[in-house]
Amino acid sequence: KKELNQNLSISSTKMNKKNPDQKSDMSSSSSSPKKQTLFISSLIVFWYTSNIGVLLLNKFLLSNYGFKFPIFLTMCHMSACAILSYVSIVFLKLVPLQYLKSRSQFLKVATLSIVFCASVVGGNISLRYLPVSFNQAVGATTPFFTALFAYIMTFKREAWVTYGALVPVVTGVVIASGGEPGFHWFGFIMCISATAARAFKSVLQGILLSSEGEKLNSMNLMLYMSPIAVIALLPVTIVMEPDVMSVTLSLGRQHQYMWLLLLINSVMAYSANLLNFLVTKHTSALTLQVLGNAKGAVAVVISILLFRNPVTVMGIGGYSITVCGVVAYGETKRRFR
Repeated sequence: KKELNQNLSISSTKMNKKNPDQKSDMSSSSSSPKKQTLFISSLIVFWYTSNIGVLLLNKFLLSNYGFKFPIFLTMCHMSACAILSYVSIVFLKLVPLQYLKSRSQFLKVATLSIVFCASVVGGNISLRYLPVSFNQAVGATTPFFTALFAYIMTFKREAWVTYGALVPVVTGVVIASGGEPGFHWFGFIMCISATAARAFKSVLQGILLSSEGEKLNSMNLMLYMSPIAVIALLPVTIVMEPDVMSVTLSLGRQHQYMWLLLLINSVMAYSANLLNFLVTKHTSALTLQVLGNAKGAVAVVISILLFRNPVTVMGIGGYSITVCGVVAYGETKRRFR
């Protein structure tokens, strides 16, 4: 028995000498999923913060702060996106730099940039006249316009049950419009136009950059789209908002945090695009869609609490129907693909 015990102790000592890091490997392997979960959760929280933050700051600047220049505000966003995209890709190397390979590809990117500008400017203009809650309700109809443009431009058909799921999407917005105390026709037209332009841009992007040699990831696409957007918006700002600099300087003298708010707002506009890319990369497009639906609801609740805009049961019911329709559309599209 003594000899057996000695042999066992010797063998266990040898095993420990051979694998001294076995315990540490097991602990690190168990902690790595926790780290990954914490990392993805942090990305989602920051993505929500940047998206909802830029939306609320836009509303605050355009409606409550006296800064009534949505085109100039969009130009500030695009300028920040151009500068920070260059820093992130060229210096920080978050993603590999992709080059435009032809004049044709440049013209395609420029077309996407103009459409993207129209959607952002329209959305910012609508925030001058509509509460954030109703703006988000109208924005939730993006899948309807995406399906419509996909059918018109590419003859791509979905299953009939998928199109059926879009009925409550539109119905909910109609109900919410009737129950919105702060309804404004011009704001509604601009909001619906911005939503349609956003959907048109996504379909157009799939058509124009469909070949393998021309595909750009969202970070590189933003790098090339942003400067084009700034160049396109500059003359429009000069013509349609000629007194922007004098009024902005005056507001800057009256409110000491004016320039800081404008800077934070512009940086958050870029952060929303960056984090959108990172969340998609580390999760999936379906997860992003589900999170996007929840983000809209969170933005509505926060905006109501922050801006105290009046809401009705009819308006809340209409928005709820729209969100349910969007969720049903995403699920049916996945199942009947």
